[in-house]
Amino acid sequence: MNKVILVLSDGLRYDTAIEQMGFLGHLVESKLADLYKILGELPSMSRPMYETTHTGLPVIEHGVYSNYVVRRSDQPNIFQAARDAGKITAAVAYSWFSELYNNAPYDMVNDREVDDESLLIQHGRFYSDDAYPDSELFATAGMLVRKFNPDYLLVHPMGMDDTGHKYSADSEEYRVHAIRQDVMLANLIPEWIERGYNIIVTSDHGMNVDKMHGGTTPDVREVPLYIIRPDSQGKGDTGETVSHLQLAPTVCTLLDIPIPETMKKVSII
Repeated sequence: MNKVILVLSDGLRYDTAIEQMGFLGHLVESKLADLYKILGELPSMSRPMYETTHTGLPVIEHGVYSNYVVRRSDQPNIFQAARDAGKITAAVAYSWFSELYNNAPYDMVNDREVDDESLLIQHGRFYSDDAYPDSELFATAGMLVRKFNPDYLLVHPMGMDDTGHKYSADSEEYRVHAIRQDVMLANLIPEWIERGYNIIVTSDHGMNVDKMHGGTTPDVREVPLYIIRPDSQGKGDTGETVSHLQLAPTVCTLLDIPIPETMKKVSII
């Protein structure tokens, strides 16, 4: 099936995911999912990596150098490619995604909830509070799937990032939140598989013990990549390291839409 849900768990470290997220680990052990390690692009910051994830371009090429660059994306991206191919797009995500792919600057009233076929993110539910509950976000994602049956859905919880900034990556709170997020996914993924979705679970960056990210060390660069496909057995733990630059062409491949020429890296699939 040519539908994709990308779960971009903000601030989720590779080692934390492997140690704490038991449902995803079960899928890997049962060879119902592929597991890769991503060596993240730099800088290991949120808005630059949102754009890298969706354009397949390094920061120096797409120009979103920091979290303070507030403008629409000016590069070919997954949302644009999907919409241009006649696909239905959707997202439940932080407001910076609205700014990148719909309207900038973000208007908390007008842009919070949109259903507009002319937009790149046609069905969008956005939030601007870093502490917005993951439980509410995942429930909204489930609603978007049932109501609109989107071909491409971005699900972007901020809970791991918010918890890491408050308590650090080496904290009970951070590890427990990973477990809770895994349980939320366990309650949704079986239905999404039945509906024919390819599901990708990954992150934009990790988190360090100083309650920050942005640098070059493995704790902030290494993030997990789980790929769950409804129509085939998975590979389990591949032991392979891949690049953030491969995510956008991989999503386009799974959607069976043309890959923009600017997405030069090879699809993982």
